[in-house]
Amino acid sequence: MISPRYNPEEVEGKWYQHWMDKKYFHSEPDEREAYSIVIPPPNVTGVLHMGHMLNNTIQDILIRKARMEGKNACWVPGTDHASIATEAKVVNMLRKQGIKKGDLTREQFLEYAWQWKEKYGGIILDQLKKLGASCDWDRTAFTMDAERSASVIKVFVDLYNKNKLYRGKRMINWDPEAKTVLSNEEVLYAMEHSKLYYVKYQIAGSNEFLIIATTRPETIPGDTAVAVHPDDPRYSHLAGKRVIVPIIGREIPIIMDSYVDMEFGTGALKVTPAHDVNDYEIGLRHNLDIVDVFNEDGTMSSEAGVYFNEDRFIVRKKFAKDLDAAGHLEKTEDYQNNVGRSERTNCVIEPRLSLQWYVDMKALAGPALEAVAKDEVDFFPKNQKNTYRYWMENIKDWCISRQLWWGHRIPAYYYEEEVFVAETVEAAFLQAQVKFPNIKLEDLKQDEDVLDTWFSSWLWPISVFGGFTSKKELDYYYPTSVLVTGWDIIFLWVARMIMAGYEWEGKQPFNDVYFTGMVRDKQRRKMSKSLGNSPDALKLIEDYGADGVRFGMLSCSPAGGDLLFDEKLVEQGRNFSNKIWNALRLVQGWETSDKPATHGDTLAYEWMQHKLTALACEVDKNFKDYRLSEALISIYSFVWTDFCSWYLEMVKPEFGEKIADTTKQNTIKLFERICSLLHPFMPFITEEIWHVLQSRPEGKDCIVSSYPEVSAYDQVLIDKVEQLKDIVTNIRDIRNKNGIKNAETLDVVIVKTERASNLMDLEGWSQICTKLANLASFALTSDENTSGAGFISGTEKCIVLINQELDTEKILAEKTKELEYQKGFVQAVQAKLNNERFVSGAPAAVVDKERAKLADGLERVRILEEELNRMK
Repeated sequence: MISPRYNPEEVEGKWYQHWMDKKYFHSEPDEREAYSIVIPPPNVTGVLHMGHMLNNTIQDILIRKARMEGKNACWVPGTDHASIATEAKVVNMLRKQGIKKGDLTREQFLEYAWQWKEKYGGIILDQLKKLGASCDWDRTAFTMDAERSASVIKVFVDLYNKNKLYRGKRMINWDPEAKTVLSNEEVLYAMEHSKLYYVKYQIAGSNEFLIIATTRPETIPGDTAVAVHPDDPRYSHLAGKRVIVPIIGREIPIIMDSYVDMEFGTGALKVTPAHDVNDYEIGLRHNLDIVDVFNEDGTMSSEAGVYFNEDRFIVRKKFAKDLDAAGHLEKTEDYQNNVGRSERTNCVIEPRLSLQWYVDMKALAGPALEAVAKDEVDFFPKNQKNTYRYWMENIKDWCISRQLWWGHRIPAYYYEEEVFVAETVEAAFLQAQVKFPNIKLEDLKQDEDVLDTWFSSWLWPISVFGGFTSKKELDYYYPTSVLVTGWDIIFLWVARMIMAGYEWEGKQPFNDVYFTGMVRDKQRRKMSKSLGNSPDALKLIEDYGADGVRFGMLSCSPAGGDLLFDEKLVEQGRNFSNKIWNALRLVQGWETSDKPATHGDTLAYEWMQHKLTALACEVDKNFKDYRLSEALISIYSFVWTDFCSWYLEMVKPEFGEKIADTTKQNTIKLFERICSLLHPFMPFITEEIWHVLQSRPEGKDCIVSSYPEVSAYDQVLIDKVEQLKDIVTNIRDIRNKNGIKNAETLDVVIVKTERASNLMDLEGWSQICTKLANLASFALTSDENTSGAGFISGTEKCIVLINQELDTEKILAEKTKELEYQKGFVQAVQAKLNNERFVSGAPAAVVDKERAKLADGLERVRILEEELNRMK
């Protein structure tokens, strides 16, 4: 007995466990074509959110289709150790236990961190299983597991030995909350409301003042010069003079530098080399002192001389008041400026001079830039190529050291002023002995910092296949088939992986990159906890089923565009599941007999076969272009309209009668093809229906059924049945307009033409029309003037013989409106065919199709004009 309603809760867990038990997700190298995807590893701190659901649904669709096509599909899952986020979680956990990080040794802290990871780190992967993700869970990797860690250390040493990695003192992005350096890509800039303070600097030895505009009065204690442009006539007389730093009282020089923007503020610039990238460069040119006024937590340092240990933003307000009280504040203005914040903590970034480790990115960028330009790595959508090219052509060195404990510790060992880089302390000791024969192993001190999390992630497509220790699996699965990721990490991750691929494997890490858009709400706002507009992903699955959620995510996700999420779309997905389920119940409820199938049933089946093949071709093309939303909607439309609303009505037996066994078996075959076509998108319900349709031998599951192939189909036959549908729809419309009951039979004639004769001669065609429109008769006529309610279908005129008075004025108005539409259609097609560029540039088949459309349109205009002339 089939349940009256589809119940996802009963079905999903059952089939997921079945697939796992059958090892359908597992892959080992063999003679088949490989199709591999590596998951963008979610943070080990993460829980499933809407972005994860979109990204992983897309990956699962691609991997399931490849599996059904007979490819050796391998989807590698894993998680990222997420240095900053995880360390913050562990510190917070310890704080609740009354333990301070500073009271622990590094080893003790890491012990707590690993305990936290083991307890919470796998949550998101378990949640992905609820979504139906068919990952090879036996291959689950972690960016800090032994194999991945060894790869990271090996790569660091390799780059160092190639002089593509170095240690240098430079201006960096400092996160005062996380107390670590950030790469440029980890800083998010946005315009924020601020104030511009016009501060008076007294010229030493005079009563004259130089006014300087600044947004950061708290950095004034770090001023070591004032700069003006050498071509600025307002300040040429100040060359060689000095000014007194307000409040602080220190004299500093006035210098001439062409970097100064004469149009900004007053055209004079305070130079604070310790706290601004450009000021630092000016300081180098003029050999200026460096005064660091901030501690690592963003409070004022002892070097500042004022407000010791007070927060920089509190000091900003206090210093402004002090300046005003001392007569050094000319005025303040509201101002909008670009402020950089930490991607992780949202803390305002502080430029800071620091000794850090860097990768020489220009030494790696060349092959990766060329690869995308030549489509060795193909981007979808294509517009991301321009973004990528601009960044690669202006690439900056990558700061990879982080002042944390959780992560890959930098394999650099120090003794006196020397540094030794090696994979192990023993190897570093051997290096050190060459220079210092009497050195002891314990004399070497390892670098305290860890590597940027992305330094492990950029190796992911290689390291998950053991590529730095063995080439067996890498040679089979690499390059991977496609990377599915968000455009927001094109620099942080995608570009770096491509560089790593060419540096260590000499080829691209993936053939295609499909960039998903952002998940936003209906008002186009980014989803966030603070706005309260981000649904609970697991609750959605619980309420609507995984298939319903997958449908909802994909149906509103145009290729590369932002996804405007609406829960109604998930509800639509659930309704679609119920629609398919009800179709199953209808078919399974049919009783059969051994009578032969009717001509109408045979034609309906042929039409469905060809229409399904045409759909498979359309879906295949959309897959190749990664237009997955379009592919799903075309399947949805076919199932809902063509299969459920038309085909099942065409073949459904009359009440109380039996259906031909052949027709039922043909319907089951169609249902099976639909299940296979839809399975990558909605795996659970299709697997359930697959097994309800008929008993299956062991291993003959929908997940490994053959995906419908692209092949030839009969478009002419499809068009004839599509016209049949149009005729039935028009007859039903006439019934409604004239109050004729559905139970009342009608007589219909079609004006005889060559095409009309061909339609009527198609075996089963008129039989289906008669059944669906409930006709007493359906015949050809040579009399165009037959009275009744007429309509045009294609180029054929049909007349419903009605024995009642018709509303002539209403019919006249309708046909006049239809004529205007058809004339507009003809005009539009004619304009296209008059365009020489279109006719000469478009494929011949496309041009021929437009000419056929024009001929049909002109014929419809002719018939309508004749009808209107007779009615007037």
